[in-house]
Amino acid sequence: MKNSSISYKRHRFPQQIIAHAVWLYFRFPLSLRLVEELLLERGIIVSYETIRRWGRKFGPAYAKQLRRRRPSRQDVWHLDEVVVSIAGRKHWLWRAVEERRRRLRKLRRHPHLRDLVIDRLKAHWSPEQIAGRLLADGVSPVRICPETIYRFIYCKEDYPLGLYQHLPERRRRRRRRGARKSRDGLIPLDCRISQRPDFIDDRSQFGHWEGDLLIFRRELGETNVTSLVERKSRYTVMIKNRSRHSRPIMDKIIHAFSPLPSFARRSFTFDRGTEFSAFRALEDGIGARSWFCDPNSPWQKGAVENTNKRIRRFMPGDTDLSNVAQQQLVDLAHHLNSLPRKCLGYKTPAEVFMAHLRECG
Repeated sequence: MKNSSISYKRHRFPQQIIAHAVWLYFRFPLSLRLVEELLLERGIIVSYETIRRWGRKFGPAYAKQLRRRRPSRQDVWHLDEVVVSIAGRKHWLWRAVEERRRRLRKLRRHPHLRDLVIDRLKAHWSPEQIAGRLLADGVSPVRICPETIYRFIYCKEDYPLGLYQHLPERRRRRRRRGARKSRDGLIPLDCRISQRPDFIDDRSQFGHWEGDLLIFRRELGETNVTSLVERKSRYTVMIKNRSRHSRPIMDKIIHAFSPLPSFARRSFTFDRGTEFSAFRALEDGIGARSWFCDPNSPWQKGAVENTNKRIRRFMPGDTDLSNVAQQQLVDLAHHLNSLPRKCLGYKTPAEVFMAHLRECG
């Protein structure tokens, strides 16, 4: 059973032996030990546990190939004839050959949809955002899923386009994501996240924010960026700071949020970094309560952590902030707030944020 889509790398046995062992186990009512003995009679020493792993890994792929080979009404056959003389008598032989054509990928069969996906990717839309927005708008008659777009990006035919460079992680190969570690600090008991009301946890009330600090390379200076995300609308605000001193950071947050009505800035959730130690200034300045995550628990402020990864697409760790003005951060936040989000029903954070302002105002 040959197929270039099935990888046999890091396997000691050839492809033919693996395929034959899997075929024996699934085709006939044989146990793993009986398959092991049958292979041993042919001089192939392999344990039954290895055969079990082969079955789990390659069995579904083989079954998928067999399902594709089932005859259907769309199959194309070619007929041919030949004359053979046997003992002085002519015999006519007919031959029917099935045409097995490789089915083109969905985005190759629909060039207009392909061009639309490429344009959205270059505009820094994720595959999930593209697929979700197409489904929500109902513009395209062809339905695609994020996995289709990922396969289009990483397939051999379209990989030279370099579309992976427009993905959030810009990875040349698809792999699992990592995680960041949060910092610890001294936080009063009444400000811990375990004391935070449930209506903040379930995002049922508007006006509760999450905050974090984006740090860049030390040799480029102490300049950093405060990222703040409203939990219900995922609306993003970015503020440039000259240092990591807590009081100047809090003063800039107060200055940025003072124009908002009080119901739009009820509370802030931070990690335990020392840069947020002057959190009492928020309550004195704009009447906003502060909450703090548990040690090493960045997932408790997942909205801002997710936003930080989006920001890193445009501002990696080696960015020199001395060449970045506050207005550029405002423009970047505006771009992020104009992208559709799955958690918002593929509406943009700006649309949801303004809707809540009008509703509560």
